[in-house]
Amino acid sequence: MALKSFKPYTKSTRGTVLVDKSQLWKGASYKPLTVGQHSTGARNNMGRITSRHRGGAHKHKYRIIDFHRSKRNIKGVVERIEYDPNRTGYIALIKYEDNDMRYIICPQKLVIGDTVEAGKNVEIKIGNCLALRDTPPGTEIHNIELVPGSGGKLARSAGSSATLTGFDGDHALIRLGSGETRKVSSNCMATLGAVSNPDQKNIKVGKAGRTRWKGQRPQSRGVVMNPVDHPHGGGEGKTAGGRNPVSPWGQSAKGLKTRKPQRSDKMIISRRKKRRK
Repeated sequence: MALKSFKPYTKSTRGTVLVDKSQLWKGASYKPLTVGQHSTGARNNMGRITSRHRGGAHKHKYRIIDFHRSKRNIKGVVERIEYDPNRTGYIALIKYEDNDMRYIICPQKLVIGDTVEAGKNVEIKIGNCLALRDTPPGTEIHNIELVPGSGGKLARSAGSSATLTGFDGDHALIRLGSGETRKVSSNCMATLGAVSNPDQKNIKVGKAGRTRWKGQRPQSRGVVMNPVDHPHGGGEGKTAGGRNPVSPWGQSAKGLKTRKPQRSDKMIISRRKKRRK
């Protein structure tokens, strides 16, 4: 799907670039696969804010996605492709031969009427789901399990994918979009293809109101606050903060590694690429 721009009739439309969703399903979502969501405003059960700058999003329901692709060796037909407000990629409604309906993450080049299948001895084509041991090296995959039977965890956002590079004993080697190469059990399931909506990264929201619709609240810099609110606050006139960048609670905000050692670190062969400064 292509990008669309707008004539500058107003200040908000000047420079706005959005994804054209005219080819998506225009009706309501499939009701049996939707559940209501309660907006917490980023507050816990005691009413305290645990994640700042969140709240006030447009009301929307959650679509139940079949990340496990649990309908094994039963063919299904793509009924429609929908927009999902809970994720950046699109979702596809699949009708299986036993009349069961499921939502799956929609890969690129999947169209209405296509047939998809998950399980053993399935055809190597986009939308099908099979174990990594049955997938040929060099294949582009998404919705990858980390533990067999746990459901897809890796490469689920818009335009993302990983590449199966080879095998090492009972493990498959996959290269993620970040550049990280890691080992995953060859019994894990993965879906062929890349996730839909690759133009998501080229969107320009155009106005502050659109970020409020998504539940993002405004952020204030620490240097414009008072000393009681932030370590960078206070001072006569405009200042640079007077110290290295820190969070409101004094933790270093640049370069400090906060990731704790994980048991799965031994599965990482090479770390992801470092960002260019």
